[in-house]
Amino acid sequence: MNILISGANGQIGTELTMHLFQRYGKDSVFPTDVREGGDGFVSDYLDITSRDALYEYIRTHNITRIYHLAAILSGNGEKNPLTAYHVNMEGTLNVLEACREFSLERVFSPSSIAVYGGDAPRQNTPEDSILKPETMYGITKVSSELLFDYYHRRYGCDVRSLRFPGVISYKAEPGGGSTDFAVDIFRQAVDQGHYSCFVREDSRLPFMYMPDVIASIDGLMDAPQGSLRRRTYNVTGFSASAGDFAREVSSLVPGFSIEYAPDFRQAIVDQWPESIDDGPARNDWGWKAEYDLTSLGKDMIQHLKSSSAGGNPNGNSGGHVKEAS
Repeated sequence: MNILISGANGQIGTELTMHLFQRYGKDSVFPTDVREGGDGFVSDYLDITSRDALYEYIRTHNITRIYHLAAILSGNGEKNPLTAYHVNMEGTLNVLEACREFSLERVFSPSSIAVYGGDAPRQNTPEDSILKPETMYGITKVSSELLFDYYHRRYGCDVRSLRFPGVISYKAEPGGGSTDFAVDIFRQAVDQGHYSCFVREDSRLPFMYMPDVIASIDGLMDAPQGSLRRRTYNVTGFSASAGDFAREVSSLVPGFSIEYAPDFRQAIVDQWPESIDDGPARNDWGWKAEYDLTSLGKDMIQHLKSSSAGGNPNGNSGGHVKEAS
């Protein structure tokens, strides 16, 4: 098996790449991106919106599986909606066409709770709820989910996707999403002892810690085809408000202070679920999260303090030739 990762230098891509190096070997995993990674992390340049470039890369490296993570996220997508549409839609369509034309063994691409809009129930939101997003990012993710269903139904492509909530990690910088406050609050607490939060204290959303994100991707990709009753599944870890994060950080970083200064991203998160139902993932392929806010907080602070003291939280050790999410 030879694996292509698009968006390998993003938040999810950075850690997924290292995980796949360990699981399948560095010679079998090919990380790509259009931007450079940090801490010596090297990837091949590949513009996923160029079908010719993608096809040439697949032929050259005998790619049999793709993890397609390249995307413009919600916050940056509202600043540059046409760019978000181009990258998110053209990239996804190119990957799906590659799956069809090259008979790829399997494709993974993340979706997001951004597919929900203000008409969906905000508590325990089910997968088959109304999908009427009001952001370009959410619109492209709904469209991608429909394309996944179409290519599976019409061409037999084995495309699998997860609707992720806010993703939290100490190894990568926030990637321009509207849940970035849940990452940046820990970083700023360790570095500055203070954080200016861009959403209200009572803004409550579902989240996942990166180890659970990686485990969920593995679980879905390893599941037998016959056990899957849909192409896209909800997954979640826990739900918490910005105030909950602040209180957790205050218990771990003495003297920490916070102010709330909502910006344009407040209107985005106000459309999203406060909690989501991931029962189908639990029933179909045994999904179960391990981390809650307390265990996540302790792990985040420990690693970030180690980093600020001169350690390396990324643990990147190179790989092939050696953002998501």
